[in-house]
Amino acid sequence: MSKGHILIIDDEEQLRKLLSRLLSLEGYTLHEAANIRAAWKILEKEEIQVILSDVKLPDGNGVALVQDIKAKHPETETIVLTAYGNIADGVQAIKNGAFDYITKGDDNNRILPLVSKAMDKAMLQRRIRELEKKIGGKYSFDNILGASPEIKTAVALAEKVAPSDVTVLLLGETGSGKEVFAQAIHQGSNRRQQPFVAVNCSAFGKELLESELFGHVAGAFTGAIKEKSGFLEEAQGGTIFLDEIGEMPVELQAKLLRVLETQEFYKVGESKSTKANVRVIAATNRNLEQEIAAGHFRADLYYRLSAFQIQLPSLNERKKDIPLLANLFIQQFAPKMNKKLEGMSPAFSQALQQHSWKGNIRELRNVIERAVILTDTNLLDISVLPFHFQQGEEDNHTSMSLGDMEKRHIIKVLGYTKGNKTKTAELLGIGLTTLYNKIKEYGI
Repeated sequence: MSKGHILIIDDEEQLRKLLSRLLSLEGYTLHEAANIRAAWKILEKEEIQVILSDVKLPDGNGVALVQDIKAKHPETETIVLTAYGNIADGVQAIKNGAFDYITKGDDNNRILPLVSKAMDKAMLQRRIRELEKKIGGKYSFDNILGASPEIKTAVALAEKVAPSDVTVLLLGETGSGKEVFAQAIHQGSNRRQQPFVAVNCSAFGKELLESELFGHVAGAFTGAIKEKSGFLEEAQGGTIFLDEIGEMPVELQAKLLRVLETQEFYKVGESKSTKANVRVIAATNRNLEQEIAAGHFRADLYYRLSAFQIQLPSLNERKKDIPLLANLFIQQFAPKMNKKLEGMSPAFSQALQQHSWKGNIRELRNVIERAVILTDTNLLDISVLPFHFQQGEEDNHTSMSLGDMEKRHIIKVLGYTKGNKTKTAELLGIGLTTLYNKIKEYGI
């Protein structure tokens, strides 16, 4: 297997052959060009990671060529071959974007380690590009499925606001996909190359949230042994997503308002301000206007956050999208569980659309995951849905009591989770205490 592709550009055939032989023995794939014109033809056809180029070429200058290569192939690294004692060419080449330069006939022992370092850097840049492409695709607007007018309207609004730096407030029920929208807005912005930091405001107490959000200096409070960066600092240049903003204590709301108004904040225990170059996207399932009336949320912060509001529809408001979403989850879970599934039966699909989805997309995802675990056929049928989905449906296991079926399902899910009762309860859609009671009742 090749360690990478290298292009040698030099009008001296003997030197090209010598370098090609030397580098091919190290496991690289070599390409040769006697001039710039031939080099560009190779670059159009092959993915080259490292280029070794002479400065003086028949149809141009290798130092200037470096700049052109970087413009068209930013991940390709170029090493310039300079004449003896001509350091100025090498320095200018580096300014133009070259990885390094070596002197012909004088730095032969440097070629292999230098090429190796340049190849490592080029390969790393390619992996980063592929990862960014994968992440960008995962969180792009194209990944938000739905054909209903409600979800299309929300996506259209998000796409319009994404390129700007405007603060966005996402409204919607728990589990309706607010973080997915926030990620898509970030990926559609000019900040996509910078961090996306998600913070659930309901997951921390007041003091801990303040420290986690703004950071603190050493000695700011008991236990603050050393300085700590907060989420705002980690998100510098990027986007911070404040989920469940309605749960943020009123005292901290004032500090957040300052961030939005002045683009700066103070760490806990520090008198010097820190710049906050971040875009804020907030989300809540609460009616903030009612929270303002009750004295639980600041009106001035609400007006700052709601510069651009997007209402996300609940799953019950877009039931025609349920089969589409269900099939997506089937495709995600089946390979993980080594199962080949063709889809779902009409009865299964109908039961999903008749259900009242209080947990929205998150609940649907859990129901499909559970069904994929339980099925023994290549088509999801109503028998693998939770029992409350099956009311009024004919039971295929007439020879078994309801208790026997329930016990069988619990045992099967426990086996899948390797005895993890918290995960089992989540997949079954019941509380952990209820699961323990069932285990005791059935003697599992």
